[in-house]
Amino acid sequence: MTTAEETVEYAAEHAPRLEWAKHAPEVYKAMIRLDAAARRGLDPKLGELVKIRASQLNHCAFCLDMHTKDALAAGESVERIVQLGAWEESRHFYTEKELAAIELTEAVTVLTGGTSQASGSGGGFVPDEVYARAAEHFEEAELAQLIAAITVINAWNRFGVTCRMAPGHYRPGQHA
Repeated sequence: MTTAEETVEYAAEHAPRLEWAKHAPEVYKAMIRLDAAARRGLDPKLGELVKIRASQLNHCAFCLDMHTKDALAAGESVERIVQLGAWEESRHFYTEKELAAIELTEAVTVLTGGTSQASGSGGGFVPDEVYARAAEHFEEAELAQLIAAITVINAWNRFGVTCRMAPGHYRPGQHA
């Protein structure tokens, strides 16, 4: 029988494989500048939703930890963050503009899964329909920023996953 005083034994935290930012500081600094430039002109809550969705798809636990905390600090609701993993079944939680951004995030993040070339719609692996929906909701300059933000979080995810960066230690705004 367990008592309230007993503690739960969690799995051990893994150590990072490599502290890449320490060993490639110029690359890290360039990524920070690129990230800041990509965020300009985007709604902060929308930017966090995009970062969370890409990080879910890429299985980047470090970035999920960071961007969920930043989203909450920016005023995003727990409910919308939780539903993001099943956004297609939870469309009513998001605006049409947010849905277009989330769909574009998926298309840009999972480039190898596209079927647009096989179906003859052109446009590479980002389907024309997905791009067109995003273009309906974003002015060209804002759409360019959104694509940049999606691209940057995918790069961060690759550093995080490859180097096995450990989640759980980030504080909101720590890397802002």
